[in-house]
Amino acid sequence: MHGIEPYYNWRHHYIASEDERSPFYGREYSEIYFTHAIYNHVIHPQWDEIESPTLFVKILFVDYESGIGIIELFGEWNDAINNDIMILRREVTDVLFEQGISKFILIGENVLNFHYSDDSYYEDWFDEVCEEDGWIALLDFRDHVVQELSEIDIDSYFVMGGALDIVEWRAMEPLHLINMIDSYAQKRLGVENFD
Repeated sequence: MHGIEPYYNWRHHYIASEDERSPFYGREYSEIYFTHAIYNHVIHPQWDEIESPTLFVKILFVDYESGIGIIELFGEWNDAINNDIMILRREVTDVLFEQGISKFILIGENVLNFHYSDDSYYEDWFDEVCEEDGWIALLDFRDHVVQELSEIDIDSYFVMGGALDIVEWRAMEPLHLINMIDSYAQKRLGVENFD
């Protein structure tokens, strides 16, 4: 697990530790010392710790003008034991929301498992972003994690599936990805509003 790095090809566009509005502003990272672990497995030092023993993040890109943030997740998303959704909201998304971010793209190719508790934090987050014409999109999550989200209807709070299942986000520039997902989300939410 120590070899799994956060995506770094957008660093010429955005670095969270250099953004005064980011919850990770001023953080320093080691290239040689591995200080965090998930269970007994050390992880790459570029991941940001958010007070969860199993879930780590990296803010890959933020565009304050369009109100969109892209966050990559890593580890085990465990609401049952750690209440990771509460931690993610308190430590990351609520801070960005206060800075005008109401559209969130969560990249989950490195989320290994999901364990649910209840949907109250998801419902609250969904209602909050919708009041600002925002949304929460899930991109590149593993099939078994999507199934776990679907089994308890938490997927209803996210824009996911469909055209998002085939997105090769690593081959795109961040603004192109943002425009594509925003267009897709607006269509999906517009259709849902007429049901």
